[in-house]
This record gives sequence, structure tokens and C-alpha cells, in this order.
Amino acid sequence: MSTIKKTIKHKNLTPRQIVAELNKYIVGQDEAKRSVSIALRNRWRRMNADEEIRDEILPNNILLIGPTGVGKTEIARRLAKLAEAPFIKVEASKFTEVGYVGRDVESMIRDLTDIAIDMVKTEMQERVKEEAKEIVEERILDILIPPVKQPSNNASQAQNSENFDADQASDKELNQRTREKFRKKLRSGELDDREVEIEVQKSNRSPMMQVFGPQGGMEEMGINLQDMLGNLGGQQKTKRTVTIEEARKILLDEEAEKLIDHDLAVQEALKRVQKHGIVFIDEIDKVAESSGDGKGGGGPDVSRQGVQRDMLPIVEGSNVSTKHGMVKTDHILFIGSGAFHVSKPSDLIPELQGRFPIRVELNSLTEEDFFDILTKPKNALTKQYQAMLASEGVEVDFTEDAIKEVASIAAEVNERVENIGARRLHTILSSLLDELLFAIPDDISSGDITIDKDYVNEQLNDLVKDKDLSHYIL
Repeated sequence: MSTIKKTIKHKNLTPRQIVAELNKYIVGQDEAKRSVSIALRNRWRRMNADEEIRDEILPNNILLIGPTGVGKTEIARRLAKLAEAPFIKVEASKFTEVGYVGRDVESMIRDLTDIAIDMVKTEMQERVKEEAKEIVEERILDILIPPVKQPSNNASQAQNSENFDADQASDKELNQRTREKFRKKLRSGELDDREVEIEVQKSNRSPMMQVFGPQGGMEEMGINLQDMLGNLGGQQKTKRTVTIEEARKILLDEEAEKLIDHDLAVQEALKRVQKHGIVFIDEIDKVAESSGDGKGGGGPDVSRQGVQRDMLPIVEGSNVSTKHGMVKTDHILFIGSGAFHVSKPSDLIPELQGRFPIRVELNSLTEEDFFDILTKPKNALTKQYQAMLASEGVEVDFTEDAIKEVASIAAEVNERVENIGARRLHTILSSLLDELLFAIPDDISSGDITIDKDYVNEQLNDLVKDKDLSHYIL
């Protein structure tokens, strides 16, 4: 069995390179991009610093402040991809104080650890893919052309041993030649549509048994009846009839899983979480005691402050117990995010405020920003719709005036109804293209379609003018 001992190498991007990569997907918010690029580069600097001081260098956690839909979550998500680091997005409002029914704050570290393990295992499986492919090929050939079995050495065979040995050798040679012919057909794809019966490991994963109580976090410890009882009888297998093309995919995952060193994967994942993990805590303003609440100390504020106090040791640096082992949170990067409409960052408990030393205020998006969002990013919404409709054989083109009109409508509706930032573009484009998306491919099966300013006004003007309707549709 192959073992993987190679340490994962992370990209060593400079702050300028990080900002350049973020610019491909995120419009504006230069200050926020600058802050997160420095934070990411600082992680590489710490790992390459002198060993005597390395453990003393703590991450500068970031607090992103700004209205919904301006790019806070997207910045964190893209940052994690650039860092090739374990990343998790959690909502602070979903957590409850220890002693209350609900999820405790330590669960975000347990979830992050599970994500890291899946990430490392996937990378390890990728590295043993070629070896796994060879094993899968042999398994499929064994199904199509079973190898010659060695018969039992009974008395009748012993009497004619010379003749039997010659026949046996001939059978083996014929079998081998046939297997090689089928191997060529397999590799060329000639047999992909042929059905075979394969034996695969049966998945008996029962639902998680969730336990909520004063200790908190038990639901995250994986109290799984399958883990406790399912393996007592060994791995169960089941038979499935699938095409050879499907069988190759199923068996490849199974064989790659067998080839990797699971203990090594867990060790690598724990290291990666502790050194490179990123936790994005969204809606952190929801656990702050709002300024308008006065001095009230009852009701939900008690629980909100409790969540903050439970969060504090994790952000400061502590040991969190997971089913894979202890995780130290000292060098995990925490990025807090919130609109802070009702409350202010200063409404967080002072100790927690101090753990987010870098404050970045994100700007509300303008009409010009909306135009850039629809045209510049690699994953711009207009490009997404063009790609989807191209799969139907229809080429859609948006004129510059049409995009400007959509950006203008988005800004106007945000101002009149509720400011939800760039998310407004999703609802507007969905309404704009609704008729077209329904008509393809039944009424329109091919050709070029141009979306111009007149088409935008025709589809959306009535909705924009009707304030009540725009509340629900746009």
C-alpha cells in the first residue's frame, strides 16, 4: 500500500499578487483587499520566521464592517482558495451559550477539522490516482475475463499430471491473450456502455444522533451508531449493475481510498488547521448588545454576551477537543463580519474587540460598481448566463447600454426598497431573463440574441414603477 509523506506546499503569494487575484472576482473594496492580503502573507512570514519566536507571532484577526451584499463573504472565500487553506464560514447568530439548547461555538473548529481532513484525503487520492487506475482496470478485467483458477490436486489429475499441466499452461496463455485484447478495448473506451456487476462497499451511514445539553458540542463529536456498531461485522458489501464507465468511477474512488494512509491524513489535516485554518464568522454583530438596548441585562442579551464569552478563548487561543484529536486555535485566522446597523463594534465585549485589531469598513456599492460587477469579474453574472445559454446552442450578447440600465435599476431599487448590495443584481437579472430562459430550447433552439436597453426597459420598467411589486419581485 502506498503511503503519502509529502508535506503540502502552500502558495507563497505576495500582497500585491493576492490583491491582483482578488480583483479578478471582487469589484472595489481596496482597503479590505489590502488588509486580508497582508494577513495572508503574514502567515507565510510566520512559518518562515526564526523558530525561537515563531510560536509567539499571533495572527491579526480582521473585522469587516459593511452592509449586506458588498463583498465581505466573497473576499473571505476567495482568500481561502488562494491560501489553499481549510476554510469555514459560520454565522454567529446560530450559536448559543453553553447550557442552552443549540450549537456551541467550539463546533466551528470541529467542522473546520472535518473540512481539512476531506481536503487532505482528496489531495492524497489525487496523487495515487494512477496506481488506483491500474488496480481498477484489473478488477474490471477480472469481471469480464475471470482468470484461470488453480484446480484442487485430486487423484484423477495426478494420474495425468503432464497432460494436465500442458492444458493448464495453454488455458492460461489463452486467458492472458484475451485479457490483453479486452484491456486495449477498455482503454480505447469501446466497452464503456457495456454493463457489468460490481461489488462495492455498502454505505450504512445512519443519521447523526444529536445530543444537546449543558456540556454543549456533543452533537459535533460524531455520536454515530454506524461508527460504534456498524464495523463490528466488518465491511459490508453489495452488488450493483452499472456500465463500465460508471464502474470505473465508483471503483476508482474506492481503490484510491484504500491506498491512502488515513492516519497520516488526519495528522496532516490537524497541522493544516492549526497553522493555516481560516474561520469566517458572519453576522458577528448579531451577538453584540445593541446600543439602543440601554443597560438591560435580561432576555436575549444574556445569551448573546454568553456566546461572545464562549467565543473569546477560541479566538484568543485554546485547545478544542475534536473526534480526531486536540486542535490548538492560537494561529487560526479569524475574520469577523457584520453590517453593524443596530449595534457598533464597540458594543462587543471589550476582550473580544481586542482580538480583532484590524477594522475594515467596506463601502456601499454605487451604480458604477454594479456596472463593473456585471462586466469585469471572471464569474460575472452576465458571463454565467451566457455560458448557461450557450450550452443550449444560443449565444446571448448584452449591449453596454443594457448593462448600464440594469446597474441603474439595481441602484434605484436598492435605494427605494432595501439595500441588499450586489445581491440585487441576481434578482433583477433573473426577472430580466425569465421569459428567455423559459422559451429556450422549445421556442428558440439556436441563434444569436442581443439584450439591449429597450429589452431591459420592456421587461423591467413596470416592475420598477410598481413599488409594492418590486418589494416582492426585485
